[in-house]
Amino acid sequence: MENTGLHWIDYGIVIASILFAIGIGYYFAHRQKGTEQYFAGGRNIPSWAIGMSIFATLISSVTFLAYPGSGYAGDWILLVQGMMVPLVLICIIGFIVPLFRKVIRLSVYEYFEKRFGLFARFYGSSAFVLGHFAKMGTVLFLVSLAMSRFMDMDIMLIILVLGIAITALTLLGGIEAVIWMDVIQGFMLILGGVICISILLMRPDNGLANVGTEIVSQVKSANYSWDFAEATFWVLAFNGVFYAIQKYGTDQTIVQRYITAKDDKSAKRAAYIGVFTSLPIWTLFMIIGIALLVFYRSNVEPGLPDGLKADEIFPYFISTQLPVGIKGLIIAALAAGAISSLDSDINCLAAIGVQDYYLKLKPKTEDKKQLRVGRYIVFIAGIAAMGVSMLYAMWEGEGVLGVVFQIYAIFSAGIVGILLLGLFSKRANKQGLYWGIGAAILFTAYAMLTSTPIGVGTSKRILLDLGSWNYTHHKLMLGVYSHIILFVVAYVASLFYFKEYASDELTIHGYLKMKKEEKQTALGNQQVENTLACEAEINTK
Repeated sequence: MENTGLHWIDYGIVIASILFAIGIGYYFAHRQKGTEQYFAGGRNIPSWAIGMSIFATLISSVTFLAYPGSGYAGDWILLVQGMMVPLVLICIIGFIVPLFRKVIRLSVYEYFEKRFGLFARFYGSSAFVLGHFAKMGTVLFLVSLAMSRFMDMDIMLIILVLGIAITALTLLGGIEAVIWMDVIQGFMLILGGVICISILLMRPDNGLANVGTEIVSQVKSANYSWDFAEATFWVLAFNGVFYAIQKYGTDQTIVQRYITAKDDKSAKRAAYIGVFTSLPIWTLFMIIGIALLVFYRSNVEPGLPDGLKADEIFPYFISTQLPVGIKGLIIAALAAGAISSLDSDINCLAAIGVQDYYLKLKPKTEDKKQLRVGRYIVFIAGIAAMGVSMLYAMWEGEGVLGVVFQIYAIFSAGIVGILLLGLFSKRANKQGLYWGIGAAILFTAYAMLTSTPIGVGTSKRILLDLGSWNYTHHKLMLGVYSHIILFVVAYVASLFYFKEYASDELTIHGYLKMKKEEKQTALGNQQVENTLACEAEINTK
């Protein structure tokens, strides 16, 4: 029996969860005496909490909505991108974490400067600022839209309430409040997913068996061709490799968490906890979508309303199938996902603003003033995120913002290429990098302009129509090509400007040398122990 309304208990749970987030910020406010505490948590936060915070940041409430929609539509292949993350992480995290903790104070883009100069730092940090500014507005809009439908409230009011809660939490409590709130919100997301999948599997007859059959069918029918014009398995796999490197190697929201750990071992453990928790939950929400398909195919409940899109099925299920209290818990988890993603973004934007920009203009500023500037940036970023979300709500996600985000995509091309070039090539230099960045920007601009339609209906046209020379591959491949182009062009160009090799400590070569020395030391110690043991045995005889 359908029940699309919310009980006062559900409203109470949602409101209480939002007030609790503000309370967490207030609880940690008294500890925020300087930038070291505000942005790095005193570098003494437990690894398990950092790992859960990474998990909550990676999952977000968009996962809560998008993955079930993809699973319902039979597009499970979206999960392939996430499957690449642990494979890449195992290869890179062992040397990236100690490297960053050794050579940077707070901003990951400080490494870019030490390796390639100031322009590389500004290029990386500006890409982060623009990208996460765009992301914050998008996430806040999508979550507010879903919650407005659940709660039958005006979307502008929900944007305002969520935005104030997120800004207050971050403004008051710094990264400590962000991380500990993320821990709570991460468990809420897991609990919400487990409750939903349990109901979906138990209600229809043979629910588990039918879901298993559907999963096998979707896996068999997926597109495994090498056609890069479609979202095939291989397109998602290649994109996932570079996504993983970008997220764990160049994204301030993740790298800043490495700094909050007390030592390298704890930081690496946190990274592993984050990713190996995320993948099962991504899978869980994809299976929820497949279970929704099986659920509504059965005769247990009436059919779905006409015109309902795939990504609207899960919200409809929550509205109509969950009991009082549980419904409120799930919506609170949805809000929690938004908070856990956006509070991280805002704190990290403030860290970048202080470290990469303000201190470059005023390097001798005392720490208390740095903290004050950081809080100003938190406040401005929170207001800006609410503003972008409200523009989305007024324009229904279209219009000028789409153009702005395309411009961002062009002028942030090749970030992963910069990191890989810095880590793996001692010969690469800043002059060569300029050529690489130029090539990546030009290619991305060409691809965007020759593949992006504008207008509506029959009046739609490509921004720059070059006929057979148009970019025809899937947009996800831009997240592969631009990084490769930057790496190759920058490396080749660097050969023409070569003066000296980069310092070992800024590349993987320093890590490999350290490991070799540790191994030699260990072998030497073992030989000494063996010699002493033999001498002791001879003396005994």
